[in-house]
Amino acid sequence: MATVGLLYVGAVLFINGMMLLGKIDARAAAIFNLFVGAMQVVIPTVLIITANNRADVILGASGLFLFGFTYLYVGIGLLGGFDTTGVGYFSLFVAIMALGFSYANFRIANDKPFGVIWLYWAFLWLLFFLLLGLKREHLTVYTGWVTAIQGWVTAAIPAFLLLTGYWQNWNQNLLAILLAVFGVVVFGGLWVLTRRQRALPGGTGRAGGETAAAH
Repeated sequence: MATVGLLYVGAVLFINGMMLLGKIDARAAAIFNLFVGAMQVVIPTVLIITANNRADVILGASGLFLFGFTYLYVGIGLLGGFDTTGVGYFSLFVAIMALGFSYANFRIANDKPFGVIWLYWAFLWLLFFLLLGLKREHLTVYTGWVTAIQGWVTAAIPAFLLLTGYWQNWNQNLLAILLAVFGVVVFGGLWVLTRRQRALPGGTGRAGGETAAAH
């Protein structure tokens, strides 16, 4: 059940990344945020109710609320035209908690690939805090690309591989290393590229005038 939810987390991150890049209208993206946000609240609630006090199930389900509340917060904020500061500072909370869930996956669940993926999410939600909470609008384009890419790399592709059984066929240590290297190379390269674009005459780091876009 949680894996199905992860698939649609990939979809909403991709859509929101495109929104930040000025490709999708903010109010149109808000509707899908509400759909996925509701899903990511209902699924962990069901998992916890049916967990029979299994600590591992409850731990895994509890992390899903971080995303569910984020997408609901974003969807309502975009539709209502609210200031982004609140969701920005909530993103800081999510980023910090993601570090804890990363540690839990490495040390408790012995799931190294998802330990790395939680680090991805900690980085992404930190960017949301900087962009939406601190209004660092020059990060809009960079955050948009990171969001869209993470939608595929951390959610849609892993979810599909888990659903089809192929994820388990990979050497988990190797998979974790590949994910870590990919993140450093791609997001580091994107930072250099977008920084150069901002340095060009007329470069602002904003896409399509979207500054209130969310994740």
